[in-house]
Amino acid sequence: MEKLIHNWASRIFSIRDQQTFRQIALEAFHYQYAHCEIYRRYAEGIGCHADKVKQLEEIPFLPIEFFKTQKVVSFKGKEECLFQSSGTTGMTTSKHYIYSLKLYRESFLNAFTQMIGNPKEYVFLALLPSYLEREGSSLIYMVKTLMEVSGHPENRFYLHHLEELAEDLEQLYAKGKKIILFGVTYALLDLIALKQFRLPHLTVFETGGMKGKRKELLRSELHQQLKTGFGVEKIYSEYGMAELLSQAYTEGGEIFHTPAWMRVLIRDRYDPFSVSAKNGSKGGINVIDLANIHSCCFIATQDLGCICENGGFSVLGRFDQSDIRGCNLLVN
Repeated sequence: MEKLIHNWASRIFSIRDQQTFRQIALEAFHYQYAHCEIYRRYAEGIGCHADKVKQLEEIPFLPIEFFKTQKVVSFKGKEECLFQSSGTTGMTTSKHYIYSLKLYRESFLNAFTQMIGNPKEYVFLALLPSYLEREGSSLIYMVKTLMEVSGHPENRFYLHHLEELAEDLEQLYAKGKKIILFGVTYALLDLIALKQFRLPHLTVFETGGMKGKRKELLRSELHQQLKTGFGVEKIYSEYGMAELLSQAYTEGGEIFHTPAWMRVLIRDRYDPFSVSAKNGSKGGINVIDLANIHSCCFIATQDLGCICENGGFSVLGRFDQSDIRGCNLLVN
């Protein structure tokens, strides 16, 4: 199995063009149709049979709600780790059974290095109280790993210690350190309410979510408050969730970009089996994450989005009936 993981990782992280992506995605579909019982039963239930799927757009996407009620796996045996989605009290959370943490690490480290920068160049500070206070957070695992790779002794999680974080931010910045601050939205707002900063070279990542602590804001309004509060020109965001092993990133604006082994398609709001990758398409966000080979690579999320001209996508909100959960679910 280790050899299989290594071979799969080397293939997906070497993708350079859409034709290769399509070919490997079709291979992933046929593999998971054969090995993921929940996915196969869902596909057959909607009248989709493996021998009929020849094109990327014909692949069925598993509704993300299945992760709340079913064990969505494409492997046999014991998982190495269990990730769970965030949520407010009493909410049913999703469970993602992880066969290989190594594959997850390769996915987010490759994407981060390609799209943001070399982790070794940064000091990582994290203000993620609602994630630290529960078990099974994929975001906490990712940030801890980035800190380990970074190797800087100043790396730190702060929980609720806003005064210490404010002091450390200014001292590290004054020393010329390159700093990335990861923060859950409401905690970042609490921090700039405590103190206004002028740190133009600071990289701030808001991970989304008020977690019932504050009133939800338009993303544009939120980012303006954070830019003013930290004295920066742009705020970075991540599009990720417990059910995925890959993330998309903004480069300081509203448009998310995916790594080469991840792709977003848009499904019609009134015909969930009709998907499109055309510029300007609006509807439900479907994600292909080829790193998810041991669960399901094809997930229909409850987010609403739009395909943008530059190959990226934007998040417009959520379906009305959806739970409020996870990262970057603010309504634009």
